[in-house]
Amino acid sequence: MTALIRPARTSDIKAIRKIIDTYALQRRVLAKETVTLYEDTQEFFVAEIDNSIVGCGALHVLWEDLGEVRTVAVVEEHRGKKIGHHIMTAIINRAQDLGLKRLFCLTFETGFFGSHGFKEIHGTPVDPDVYQQLLRSYDEGIAEFLDLESVKPNTLGNTRMLLHLE
Repeated sequence: MTALIRPARTSDIKAIRKIIDTYALQRRVLAKETVTLYEDTQEFFVAEIDNSIVGCGALHVLWEDLGEVRTVAVVEEHRGKKIGHHIMTAIINRAQDLGLKRLFCLTFETGFFGSHGFKEIHGTPVDPDVYQQLLRSYDEGIAEFLDLESVKPNTLGNTRMLLHLE
């Protein structure tokens, strides 16, 4: 059975919440508040099979040329069926449509992201002027991208990875 990959709707948030909660308990994705999921609905793609949401992933714009892949997850019984890869393809295509040149992720799943061309990074690959602008953001993803000490207790063991889009 092939999954339909589509933009999320507000009616999908309860299913996305359930997927995130399962993996957040295992410390495989970061927990998110339900209000944040509703606020970010337009960033999400979902995978749907037989009218059930079986996977999700989000694209969050960080800067003019930079986005972050967030919350890519597939329910356990559908893992290994390339659904996560299809979600990533939708995210990458959307990033390119938006004119982004780079995608960042913070992950334990380095093999999965590596298969999409992501490479581990160290430091902060932005100009000093952009760095100063990014410091003004309240978004935790930007703090993770900048590798700020304030987020390290929550992200220990995660790998920071970057993909250069063509």
